[in-house]
Amino acid sequence: MLYFLHPLKDVSIFFNLFRYITFRAAGASITAFLLCLLLGPMMIRWLKQVNALTHNKREYAESLHALYEHKNDVPTMGGILMVVAVMMTMLLWADLTNRFSWILMIAITGFGALGFLDDWIKLQSRSSRGLSSLTKLCGQLVMAIALGVYLYLDPQFDHGFYLPFLKRPALEFSAFFIPFVVLVLVGSSNALNLTDGLDGLAVGCTLFTVGSFAIISYLVGRIDYAAYLSIPHVRDSGEITVFCSALVGASAGFLWFNSYPAEVMMGDTGSLALGGAIGTVAVLTKKEAVLLIVGGVFAWEALSVILQVASFKLFRKRIFLMSPFHHHLQLKGWPESKVTIRLWIISLILAVIGLSTLKVR
Repeated sequence: MLYFLHPLKDVSIFFNLFRYITFRAAGASITAFLLCLLLGPMMIRWLKQVNALTHNKREYAESLHALYEHKNDVPTMGGILMVVAVMMTMLLWADLTNRFSWILMIAITGFGALGFLDDWIKLQSRSSRGLSSLTKLCGQLVMAIALGVYLYLDPQFDHGFYLPFLKRPALEFSAFFIPFVVLVLVGSSNALNLTDGLDGLAVGCTLFTVGSFAIISYLVGRIDYAAYLSIPHVRDSGEITVFCSALVGASAGFLWFNSYPAEVMMGDTGSLALGGAIGTVAVLTKKEAVLLIVGGVFAWEALSVILQVASFKLFRKRIFLMSPFHHHLQLKGWPESKVTIRLWIISLILAVIGLSTLKVR
């Protein structure tokens, strides 16, 4: 909305600032952060009033019950706070004539709505069972396929797959572009969902991952910077920077309440929304491979589950004490806060590595 004030620059040069992505990105980040701080206490009180409390007892995970017993009165579904903050911020600071702004707002609300439904069923059943795995997967597939088809039918959108260190696309997907988009979005949303198991872990890693993509999207959206770095230029994608900045601010604001000991959990409402949004950003900026680097913690958490299940089914042996990997570290005796902070450090290092690949071609 504020973007449309820039034509008033003839009245005052101040209004010209709203034309610049960097100014609006900074404003979006601060706004989303302050909205979370302002709305957070009210959201937490409301969640407690509706008895939206975390159910920590999971089947086949009895060894963790003692570690999570103190969290039984912590409300969940706090992801609503981040989605609301991002949406309000986008409506205020984004260029609403830009299609990428709407794609990202639809993605975060769509995946968030799916997570909300899952959380709501868990609360009604008073158990850790929400939507069936098949139903949840179908919901993710619908949104991912919709994005894939939309971008595939766009003749101006690059359907190639780019790897770090290479100037030209490693693959030209053609019709296989749609299944690839599905793989990225479903994979990223589930990976972040699996990572969300400790106070502040998922949202803290999200800060570094999305912060990296805020920089990447700005560079990709500038034809001069993209040419200098020999990376694919995506027309009008600079506006993604505003979304990423809003998500950074919202994540920092939510971390204010979600840091150890957490006052609120994001639930599937937040984890699916964040994962779906990050996957969408990676697809739109043509940096799906870089997502595996800057989002390496998420990728490893998901891979640890895959390896654990495969090893047990094939050899009847477990690789880890428990998966996802953060539970393995807990059972090794690491305090929760130590696991979280050390994985944050790894996420920060991976973000720096991912950004450095932009220059090496």
